[in-house]
Amino acid sequence: MNTNLQNTVSDPTSDDAQPLASLQHVNAIELTQKVEALGDWFHNIDLDGVSTAPNHFLGDYPNIKWKQISSVFPADLKGASVLDVGCNAGFYSIALKQRGAGRVLGVDVDTRYLDQARFAASFLHLDIEFQKCTVYEVDSIAGQFDYVLFMGLFYHLRYPLLALDKVVKKVSGQLVFQTMLRGSKHAYPVKPNYDFWNKKIFTDPDFPAAYFIENSYSNDQTNWFIPNRSGAEGMLRSAGLQIVAHPEPETWVCEPKSVQRDGRYILDMELDGTL
Repeated sequence: MNTNLQNTVSDPTSDDAQPLASLQHVNAIELTQKVEALGDWFHNIDLDGVSTAPNHFLGDYPNIKWKQISSVFPADLKGASVLDVGCNAGFYSIALKQRGAGRVLGVDVDTRYLDQARFAASFLHLDIEFQKCTVYEVDSIAGQFDYVLFMGLFYHLRYPLLALDKVVKKVSGQLVFQTMLRGSKHAYPVKPNYDFWNKKIFTDPDFPAAYFIENSYSNDQTNWFIPNRSGAEGMLRSAGLQIVAHPEPETWVCEPKSVQRDGRYILDMELDGTL
């Protein structure tokens, strides 16, 4: 990803750390040490030639994903607001801020990732807010956002539809949603109803599904539900979203279509038994 970088950095682990702009002449070795002091990074971000996750098992991640989805965002966001849910180390927040976004808020539950995100954004001299917040609390954030990113988090959640319904409340423009997929990669022609005795549909690999991981997948116990393609698309539609773009196999761009009924969100109606 393209960056406008300054050779200034502070030690985020030091109690008397100086502002980034006050330090000069940091070299690659010193910067690498500061990056490593923040622990293992899942986002590979280029900081003046220093990569934060150079040995990522997925390669140059998430830049390899960004290259496929970046075209869904305007080249100039002209001050648009952005909410990055499960922001990790802030790659997407940074990318959209560099495209001229206005308020950018990244939220995550992991303090280490938030420290990394603040470090990277500060090093790049970008005004981005980062806040500790679980996805299940995201609907308590004031206001709505032009763009909401919900990337790489869905399958890590024990209650994924609850989270999706909460995230939907924050979308005024578009939701950019990404999830790991397993099983069939084909869409499925959904019908309005299926007969009780029709069991054949459940043996069709294209039928909407989400695989439940009881223990661990890829040595990660937070991988709970992994959908196939039609399962992911069905859940997005069931949340009242209209899919308007599918820029790469795991990512969808959605807009609110029927997220409310009689002025009430689907989540609120479900919780009080009126859905």
